[in-house]
Amino acid sequence: MRVTQPAAAPLPTRRSCPFDPPREYEHLREREPISRLAFPDGKTGWLLTRHEDVRAVLADDRFSSDRLRASLPLRQPTIRPEDVKARAGMLISLDPPEHTRYRRLLTRYFTVRRMRALTPRIEQIVDDHLVAMERSGPPTDLVRAFALPIPSLVICELLGVPYADRGMFQGWMSTLLRIDVTDEDAFAARDALKDYMLDLVTTKRAHPDDALLSRLIAGEGAAQGLPDTALSDQELAGIGRLLLVAGHETTANMLALGTYALLRHPGQLKLLRERPASVDRAIEELLRYLTIVQFGTVRVAREDVEIAGRTVRAGETVVASLSAANRDPERFAHPARLDVARELNQHVAFGHGVHQCLGQQLARTEMRVAFPALFARFPTLRLAVDPERVPMRDDMFLYGVHELPLTWDR
Repeated sequence: MRVTQPAAAPLPTRRSCPFDPPREYEHLREREPISRLAFPDGKTGWLLTRHEDVRAVLADDRFSSDRLRASLPLRQPTIRPEDVKARAGMLISLDPPEHTRYRRLLTRYFTVRRMRALTPRIEQIVDDHLVAMERSGPPTDLVRAFALPIPSLVICELLGVPYADRGMFQGWMSTLLRIDVTDEDAFAARDALKDYMLDLVTTKRAHPDDALLSRLIAGEGAAQGLPDTALSDQELAGIGRLLLVAGHETTANMLALGTYALLRHPGQLKLLRERPASVDRAIEELLRYLTIVQFGTVRVAREDVEIAGRTVRAGETVVASLSAANRDPERFAHPARLDVARELNQHVAFGHGVHQCLGQQLARTEMRVAFPALFARFPTLRLAVDPERVPMRDDMFLYGVHELPLTWDR
C-alpha cells in the first residue's frame, strides 16, 4: 500500500498577537506535529512543532548544522564562494569536530563563574544608562537609550571591539538580519563586517590587550593544555563576527521585548517588583514566552531518521520551531500565559544539544541586572504610544521591537 505524503506548505509567519507565535503552529502541533514544509528554493522538508521532537532533533548527531547543505525556510541572500571561505570560526553552522574545537576554546570565557566576575561592570553600565535616561527625561525610545547600548558595550569590552565603531557594525548587522534584504545589500554588509573584523585582528596582533580576541591570538588555550589552539586570522575574524552579532542582537531584543511584555501584563510586572529575588525565574519565563528566534533552527538529516512516525530522508532539511516548542501544552501548563513564577521551565529559547547558545549565561546576567534596575528606577514606567503603534520586528530573523517609546512621571 502506497503512503501518501502530506502536502507541503510554507513556514507560518503571520502573528495575530505581538507576543505569540503564528496560530498555525498550535494547529500543527495538535494534528500534524511533524509536517511537510515547502522551501523557497523549491525543495520540501519538515517542520517540527512539539517540544519533545525539537529537543530530540537538536541533540541528535544524525542531523547536521551545516547551513550550506540546508534549504532555508525564508529566502536568504546567495552564498558566494568567498562567503564559504569566510565561514572559518563561525561555529554556529559547523559540525563536530570543527565545532567541538572552537567550542572548547571559547566555553571558558562564558561560564557562570566568569559572568559573576563580570556582573559589577554590567551593573555599572546599566546604572550609567539609567542615569542618562533620567537626565534626558521622558519620553524615550528604550531600544536606543537602554536595550541596545547595554549589551553592545558589554560585548565590545569582552571582545576588545572599539565601542566608538558601533554605528558602523550595528548598521551592517541590521542589514544582515532583515528577511527582505537584497543580495547586493547583503554582500556589501557581509564584506564590510568581514573586513572590519580582519582589520581588528591585525591590530590586536600588533597591539594586544586583555580582551577575548587578544587572548585567543595569544593561544591562551594552549596554556590550559588544549590541543589545536592556534587560530588563523580568518578563524579569529569569524569568531569575532559571530560573537559580536549574537552578543548585540539577542539580549537587546530580549530587553526591549521583555519590557514591552511586562508593561502589557501589569499583574506579572507587579509580581516581579514585589519579589525581586525571583528575577531568575522571571527571565526564564520571558525567554520561553517570547522566543525571539522566530523562524526556527535548521538541521539536515545525514541519514534516514524516523520522527513521530514520519521518515525524514537523508539530505532533507528539518526546521525545529523553538517558539512552537516553547508553547507546547504537553510540556508547559497554560503555555500561552506569561507566568513569571513558573517552575520547571525547560524551554529551548537558547536551543539544545551541542549548539546550545554559547553566550546564554552572559544574556541571563545582563537581563538579571537590567530588568530589576529599570523598573526600580522608573516605578511609573509606561508606554508613550498606543500598543498598536509599537513597531514589531516581523521583518527580522530575530524578533523584537524596532522602537519602544516609553514615558514616566518625573
